[in-house]
Amino acid sequence: MIYVARSVYVTGLDAGGGKSAIALGVAELLSRRVRRIGVFRPFTRKDDDPIVALLRDHYGMPPAAAATGVRYDEAALMLARGQVDAMVGLILERFHEVERGCDAVVIVGTDFGAPDGGEGEPTFPDELGMNLRLARELGAPLLPVVDGDGRSAADLDTAIRGARQAVAGHSVVAIVANRVAPELRSGVQADLDGTPVYAVPRVAAVSAPTVAEVVQVLNATPLLGSSPQALDRDVLDIVVGGATVPTFLDHVGDGCLVVTPGDRSDLIVAAMAAHFAGLASISGLVLTLGIEPDPRVVSLVGRFRGEVPVISVREDSFDTVGRLTGLEGALTAQNQRKVTAAIGAFEASVDVPELTARLDVTRSDGVTPLMFEFELIERAREDLRHVVLPEGTEERVLRAAEQLLRRGVCELTLLGPVDVIREKARDLGLDLRLDDSGARIVDPNASQWRNEFAATYAKLREHKGMTVDKAWDQVGDVNYFGTLMVQSGRADAMVSGCVHPTADTIRPAFEIIKTAAGVSIASSVFFMCLADRVLVYGDCAINPDPNPEQLADIAISSAATAERFGVEPRVAMLSYSTGISGFGADVDKVAHATELVRKRRPDLPVVGPIQYDAAVDPSVAATKMPGSEVAGHATVLIFPDLNTGNNTYKAVQRSAGAVAVGPVMQGLRKPVNDLSRGATVRDIVSTVAITAIQAAS
Repeated sequence: MIYVARSVYVTGLDAGGGKSAIALGVAELLSRRVRRIGVFRPFTRKDDDPIVALLRDHYGMPPAAAATGVRYDEAALMLARGQVDAMVGLILERFHEVERGCDAVVIVGTDFGAPDGGEGEPTFPDELGMNLRLARELGAPLLPVVDGDGRSAADLDTAIRGARQAVAGHSVVAIVANRVAPELRSGVQADLDGTPVYAVPRVAAVSAPTVAEVVQVLNATPLLGSSPQALDRDVLDIVVGGATVPTFLDHVGDGCLVVTPGDRSDLIVAAMAAHFAGLASISGLVLTLGIEPDPRVVSLVGRFRGEVPVISVREDSFDTVGRLTGLEGALTAQNQRKVTAAIGAFEASVDVPELTARLDVTRSDGVTPLMFEFELIERAREDLRHVVLPEGTEERVLRAAEQLLRRGVCELTLLGPVDVIREKARDLGLDLRLDDSGARIVDPNASQWRNEFAATYAKLREHKGMTVDKAWDQVGDVNYFGTLMVQSGRADAMVSGCVHPTADTIRPAFEIIKTAAGVSIASSVFFMCLADRVLVYGDCAINPDPNPEQLADIAISSAATAERFGVEPRVAMLSYSTGISGFGADVDKVAHATELVRKRRPDLPVVGPIQYDAAVDPSVAATKMPGSEVAGHATVLIFPDLNTGNNTYKAVQRSAGAVAVGPVMQGLRKPVNDLSRGATVRDIVSTVAITAIQAAS
């Protein structure tokens, strides 16, 4: 059944269940369809509810789009006075305030007495009945969440069937069994009486607490490694240090938190040595009994490369472990790694097209930056490609690689010294799954492919006097090596430029991959994500002063790129003159290029010469170029030269707050894309997704 609704009600059936992760996954799904999503919780224990805060902050919702109904203590008082209808009416009133400004709303049900905001706070009887009533009153189909944590296959099946029976007679989009043991997922029935059932696995990266949360719970004193990056490490296990060093080392593993008295200098040094030697990637050390280690030991461990948190507590090891037992990490927008892991688990487990179709939320006409970026991720996931990242030792690249792997965007190869990359990933506490299905590391200087690549490059450049010996040195460069991986089919595409200038990325592509048939010039575009639409700017990064033929090529290539990424191409050939209002060599160049585009692509809507304001503003276009199907509605804007294009995209990016994705290369036989040296992790993720899509096209 399809439910045409502007909201969905996510509810558990008992305490826990990980509703925040499921709500995040649903919000992610909706964010691809609509411009404005909201979040609402009918009941809350805190003024700043953690689930509301998570969705509000992650999706940048305005204050009016993220709200709560009543506090539990208020609800308890109203129920005691017999004011149930009044309470429901108050919740409805506050909900509609949110709904009025949103295209879709994620509603998250009650906590069932869970201590989200403090154990023992007031609750009320028949919370499930209240959730069912509210879903009906709010006009929202249900998405029940069953907690699979610790359940056997038989218990899980019983719980799922019980959930379906409990919500019988209500509109149900699907049932989600969350935190299911991975080995039990395949045994979960996919359909129950016409209702889809999805099993989302328990993911340690989502549920594990961070060292920062351990510090807070223990009220610990940081001694070493107190940077936000160091404290962001996940704690996957606890190892109590009390034995001899050899026995202790047998129990140390990746993600473990070592708890040991502060006077056990042997175990402190052994733990740090095990970490930096690559034996195990420990998350940190907790030194108990209030004893700080000898200053000479502190000085020694402080000389190890990288940062491992070392904290001190006054309690003994037994009490410390007791306080940490059962501690789970909070899913917050500030911890992007957990958010990415949660969304990745949801997307990998849920039939997104099926769930989207059952909700049938009408897609917004406009496209926001979030919608555009999320669509990139989804399209890349549909046809998995292999992307090589030459700058494998760069922290931003490694952090982006973790996100790409967790979202299942593509397969990855990182270039650089194997030991250096492994050590850096370990120091940063990143999970790149280097030992199984994750990123592959290749060292160009030690690779068995180097001789083959040298011979290939020498043959390609023999007309320039290149010899095999010279080529052997050249292909040791990570960008040349990565480009030759793409050329030889060992990778589908390449992304570089975080720490290299543009020329270092694109020169190998021009020499080795070269331009596609029928294209006279390679060029680039930026996807400029404005508040309500995406524009395509070309060429803002490669060609300083293209002639009319080259400018026409850039326009046609840019239109094709726009169409490939869901932007309907309406091309504006920009100039300082609109129509025949001006004259000069620069205007003539644009006019000539416009005619060439019309001749080569008569089906392509194009106008030029035209000024920027007339190209994008309908009111200006009505005056300067009335009757044009492109003026005022252009989506692809072609700049006459690099000086104009580069300055314009940066001005729009900085002044209008636009998200600039790119530059995206076009016209090459195989995709190679360049990053800005100021690229953020988010920029890298988006560019890799675009590159993967290009490779699949």
